[in-house]
Amino acid sequence: MKPMVIVVMGVSGSGKSTFGRALADALDWDFLEGDDMHPSSNIEKMRAGIALDDDDRRLWLDHIAAWISGEESRGRHGVVSCSALKRAYRDRLRQSSAAVRFVYIRVERGELEHRMRQRSHFMPAALLDSQLRTLEEPVEDEAALTLSG
Repeated sequence: MKPMVIVVMGVSGSGKSTFGRALADALDWDFLEGDDMHPSSNIEKMRAGIALDDDDRRLWLDHIAAWISGEESRGRHGVVSCSALKRAYRDRLRQSSAAVRFVYIRVERGELEHRMRQRSHFMPAALLDSQLRTLEEPVEDEAALTLSG
């Protein structure tokens, strides 16, 4: 069977990491916390309340894509949490010949804000609106599974 990687996507606070880790554990697949792949400059920007742009995200997405390719080359299946907010970002992650599938967790804004205020994370709740503006929900031809969180 061709290696498969499931990308659990959505805006900050949607539950990507929690769901992704639980899914990987249930399947006995590898798990990557996508936030761990951010260069320190991205984390510093977010901590300062500055939204990332496409240029900031490029290296981060390259690191995640390399992990996906590594899973493929080792013949391993995996799950990664990654916001993958834009179609272009998802297209970048699909470039591996591994079967890459997306699970989009959609959560209402009020619940997202509540969750973000309850946790300790480098992404402040003040950046939620920026993420929601950037978000391009997956469309039909992407065949992403959408879950309500």
